[in-house]
Amino acid sequence: MKEKIKQFIDGIGPKLVAMSDEIYDLAELSCKEYQSSKLLVDCLKENGFQVECGVGGMETSFRAVYEQGNGGPSFGLLAEYDALSMGHGCGHHMQGPAIIGAALCIKELAGDKPYKIVVYGTPAEESIGGKIIMQENGCFKDIDIALMMHGAPDTCVDVKTMALQNFRVTFHGKSAHAAMSPEKGRSALDAILISFHGIELLREHVLEDTRMHYTVLDAGGPPNVVPEKATAEYTLRSYNTSYLGQVVERFKKILEGAALITETTYTIDQDPTYRAKIPCLKLNDLIMENAKAFEAPKLAPPRQKTGSTDFGNVMFDVPGSCIRLAFVPSGSSAHSQVYLDAGKTEAAHQAVTLSAEILAGTCLDILADPGKMKEIKEDFAQRKAEMAQYI
Repeated sequence: MKEKIKQFIDGIGPKLVAMSDEIYDLAELSCKEYQSSKLLVDCLKENGFQVECGVGGMETSFRAVYEQGNGGPSFGLLAEYDALSMGHGCGHHMQGPAIIGAALCIKELAGDKPYKIVVYGTPAEESIGGKIIMQENGCFKDIDIALMMHGAPDTCVDVKTMALQNFRVTFHGKSAHAAMSPEKGRSALDAILISFHGIELLREHVLEDTRMHYTVLDAGGPPNVVPEKATAEYTLRSYNTSYLGQVVERFKKILEGAALITETTYTIDQDPTYRAKIPCLKLNDLIMENAKAFEAPKLAPPRQKTGSTDFGNVMFDVPGSCIRLAFVPSGSSAHSQVYLDAGKTEAAHQAVTLSAEILAGTCLDILADPGKMKEIKEDFAQRKAEMAQYI
């Protein structure tokens, strides 16, 4: 079967690579991925998938389905395609073609067994967390597992990601001349500075894997005027979603205290919450077995801890995993010129086809042995139960 997969992907490889390069050149930003999305949609339609565009409240998203028989496993294959302002400096241009390659390979080699393939196009990962919005609007309920690929310095999978909550807070005070009548003013900037100090004091009293960041977005004006309005942004993270909720409640008390001390008021604008992944190690192991079988380069142990991603929200409800495929030098960082420069190299092209082989191999292994899906779901349920309370 592995040889059949390789032969099939070799046959469609040039088309996948050309698609990846075209999406790279388009470099469309979050929520503006019109041509990139259409390119993927058109390919899926040409190959017999039923496609619905604009699903889950996102204009540039899509859901493509191919189903054979009834009662078989439902394989969810997810793809991002948004660029950064610098261009495709995170490798998202490779994801859609790799996912399509895997989907077409499963369709070709599954034989007469029942199964369903659901390809989700998920925009705006780099900005507003498109998967979170799509999930809140009913997406991803029709899949048994969720699979992705991502370019990386080494070939590996992840174990943990960080839950994240992000806030923009505007304090409202009272303007006054800072020299002639400062006593009449109530400084919105003072409230921000007090909130920053409160966070610094809080650092001593939270668990070690907690992260808290902040910055001033608008300080409120010149130094000779007491600022009537000032805005700051705060990001809070933890490797446990439940514990992050506790930290957020304490953060909100800091805001209340800062407003009370300065006699100001405040308003909060909150982004969607990024949940921490529930790791499914059985699925991780199966993916890495396939990575080894297809001789992927620079095989490495799982990344135990990573940053934040909207894929964590999907993996909070569905067993999932992302194969990270080496295409840049070890130690390289995403969102960098190194990633951008490597986007159309032979290593990037190989990452597209190898990822397609690995993900197709993973799904076909599950299809050949239904017991694997049972093990994956049991492993996921157990780890979710373990992470329900922070210990």
